[in-house]
Amino acid sequence: MTDLLIYFLFSAVPVVLAITLHEVAHGYTARLLGDPTAHQMGRITLNPIKHVDPMGTILLPGLLLASNAMLGSSLPIFGWAKPVPVNFGRLRHPKADMFWVAAAGPAANLVQAFVWTLIFAIAIRLELGAAALDWLRIACSAGVMTNLALMLLNLVPIPPLDGGRIAVSLLPYSLAVPFSRIEPYGFVLLFALLWLKVLDDPLRYGLQFFVNVLGRIINTFI
Repeated sequence: MTDLLIYFLFSAVPVVLAITLHEVAHGYTARLLGDPTAHQMGRITLNPIKHVDPMGTILLPGLLLASNAMLGSSLPIFGWAKPVPVNFGRLRHPKADMFWVAAAGPAANLVQAFVWTLIFAIAIRLELGAAALDWLRIACSAGVMTNLALMLLNLVPIPPLDGGRIAVSLLPYSLAVPFSRIEPYGFVLLFALLWLKVLDDPLRYGLQFFVNVLGRIINTFI
């Protein structure tokens, strides 16, 4: 029971950070580009309570963590937070700046995945004790896999996911406007694709690719 509790604690920290910093990155980038909405609403903060969504931040990651701990599985841990409010009309260049606001969240996750990989690589070089290294492996593995899963899932090109917003910003107006009208049905479409396992291979290959890239980068510098 104690080991299970420690597993949850070590895994929960990178999961919460992944979700929180993803949203903070959106809000901070929007503020830099002219929209202070998230700042005015107190959402550019590292306080995870401000970003908690009961289903996406607590229930789903908790179920995935429990599955990994009790069944010995290695499911990627992912979830979502309450979206940071962005008023794209207040951005200095709404359509072009939408790209940077949307891309900031996945970019924050990629940076975190690299940092967790670096932390574990340094820990190995420091030759920490076996027990410390085992628990750190849990935290760093959760940090890497959670951030990569969150990044890749958000890059699926369906509005209102970040990938969909990026696509809207890059498409010409004649295509961007009708494509953006998918947004009210975006999550239904996403869950349908997940249920039909259409995204299984792209997400799995994407995870493998970035894990390999991170490993090679770390081997180069450490």
